[in-house]
Amino acid sequence: MSTVPLPRRRLPWPLPALVAWATGWALFVVLRNQGVPVAALAATLAAVALAWAWGDTPWRKGLMGGGFPLSLMLSGLGAELPAAAWLLPLALLAWLYPLQAWRDAPMFPTPADALAGLAQATGLAPGARVLDAGCGLGHGLQALRRACPQAQVEGVERSWPLGLLARLRCPWARVRQGDMWREPWQGVTLVYLFQRPESMDRALAKAEAEMAPGAWLASLEFPVPSRRADAQLAGAAGRPVWLYRVGGAERKSSDRSTQSAAPAADKTPRTAVHRGPAKHNAE
Repeated sequence: MSTVPLPRRRLPWPLPALVAWATGWALFVVLRNQGVPVAALAATLAAVALAWAWGDTPWRKGLMGGGFPLSLMLSGLGAELPAAAWLLPLALLAWLYPLQAWRDAPMFPTPADALAGLAQATGLAPGARVLDAGCGLGHGLQALRRACPQAQVEGVERSWPLGLLARLRCPWARVRQGDMWREPWQGVTLVYLFQRPESMDRALAKAEAEMAPGAWLASLEFPVPSRRADAQLAGAAGRPVWLYRVGGAERKSSDRSTQSAAPAADKTPRTAVHRGPAKHNAE
């Protein structure tokens, strides 16, 4: 059964930034002419919302979301807004990203092709359940669908506003609101994470405790410190994807040899992958 690749809907850079800035200014002008006292704040929030939805890196998010309020302040037109009103974006951030979630990874998006080759390397069967633990706005869900088109893609997200946006962006995925550390992983064939380095041992322990032998834990960029990966994909933009098979041997990640990912079924061909510690920097 052939599948059609998902169309890319991203505008080439810097068009997303120009759209966010223009949207902020257009909304500000319209609301200001209507006598709305918080026109500047509403326009700023609109620009920031577009930045989170379209920005694919933290730097681009910052440029898109900060361009309009910076230009507004330089123009002097933002002086009509009370200074305390600019605290509202912080309140919005706390609402979108609960304080409890700050212990987990920041909301960095998964690149579109970051998981290429994942289905082949792990031998995923058609209909297998794959879970994005901490799915945010759904970038990881989209990458999982692109890499594993025959899998059942699921997501769990602590923030219900972000989870709602992920459902709207990925209607084909089953997204639920909850804590990824408390939600059960039983019955899932592969769990995908883009977490902090210090949380990876905890993630592997949860996988070993709840997932069936032969299931997989996939981590973008950050390896598990206490165990050598069973397989590694090259990933996108130099970001490796580390693969750990549940029930595998506990080994330190010091071997730099090239090995093959163990298949989930005997009929699955082996896929060449690389091993070794990754050189990575937190964004």
